[in-house]
Amino acid sequence: MNFTSKLFSVPALVFGALLGLQMSASAQDIDAGRVKAQACAACHGATGNSVSAEIPNLAGQSWRYIYVQLKDYQSGRRTNPIMSAMAAPLSREDMINIGTYFEAQPAKPSTFKADPGRIQLGKAKSEETLCAMCHLGGFAGQNEIPKVAGQNYDYIVAQLHAFKTRTRHNDAGNMTSVSQTLSDEDIINLGHYITSLR
Repeated sequence: MNFTSKLFSVPALVFGALLGLQMSASAQDIDAGRVKAQACAACHGATGNSVSAEIPNLAGQSWRYIYVQLKDYQSGRRTNPIMSAMAAPLSREDMINIGTYFEAQPAKPSTFKADPGRIQLGKAKSEETLCAMCHLGGFAGQNEIPKVAGQNYDYIVAQLHAFKTRTRHNDAGNMTSVSQTLSDEDIINLGHYITSLR
C-alpha cells in the first residue's frame, strides 16, 4: 500500500467507526426506549399500535413529537390524568428513548371503515384549510408536527374537538386557529379522510 492509498483510507476508517458508533447508539436508544415503553403497552400496544380507538397510535410517529408531548404532559401544558402521571417520573433521556423506540415501529393499517363520501369531503376540507402546510403531503408529519395518516378515527375527532373548545392548547395556536373554522361535520369528514390514509 502506498502513502496516498494509506492517506485516503484513514478518513474512510474514521467515517466507518463514527457510523458504527452512531448506529450502535441508535440501537441502544431503541433498546432503552423499549424497556421504558413497556409501561405504555397497556394502552398504546407493545409496538405503539393502540389497543383502543380513543388512544393514539404511536408506531411510526416522530420521536420529536412524542418527546414534546411527554414533556408537555410533565409540565402541565397538556393534561390527562393518566398521561400526566405516566410522564411525571421520566427524564429527558427517557422521553427521547421512548420516542425513538416508537418511531422505529411499523404502523399497522387502521381497521376503521371510512365512508368514501366523507373521505372526499374531508380531503376537500383539508385542502381548503391547508393542512399539508404543517402536516405535509399524505399527513406524514415532520419534526414536532405529528404524523396523523392512519391515526385512530375516534382520537382524531376528539383532538380536533379539544382544539376547537380550547381544552387542548399545546399547539402554539395553529390547531386552535384552524379548528375554529371547522363545523362538527367537517371534523367528522376530516376524521374519515385522515384515518383512511396509509
